[in-house]
Amino acid sequence: MTVPDTVLTQFILTLSASHGIITFNISPGDVLNRAVRIILIIIGTLSVGLAILGVILPLLPTTPFLLLAAACYARSSERFHDWLLNHRVFGEYIRNYRDHRAIKFQAKVLGIGLLWLTIGISILVMDPVWVKIMLAAIAVGVTTHLLSLRTIRS
Repeated sequence: MTVPDTVLTQFILTLSASHGIITFNISPGDVLNRAVRIILIIIGTLSVGLAILGVILPLLPTTPFLLLAAACYARSSERFHDWLLNHRVFGEYIRNYRDHRAIKFQAKVLGIGLLWLTIGISILVMDPVWVKIMLAAIAVGVTTHLLSLRTIRS
């Protein structure tokens, strides 16, 4: 007698309860999808936290973390994704970047200004020349990216 393939592709999770045994059939795809969803939600939540820190700390970028959070939430939780896109502070920022590849003029000026201020101070206090060159290269790259985005005047 052969066992059907569907039975072979299922994990049987048996829990002992005080009133008997409860059995759940969970397919490997469900376990993997659930695990991936949980991991994506965790990464998205950590990214939102880093984005919030990026608002306070000028050296930490906000946009990449918000975009990462939006991407993780889009693939894992409709509720978290909707919350982020409709957030009163971050929602408009993400939608402008995602839909129009644009940021507001004030954000662009402030971002570039704070970037060069903090990188400039770091270059002055750092000792190894290679670190100074690396910091300057990062600042040039980020500035180039920000200037390549469309500007929304408000």
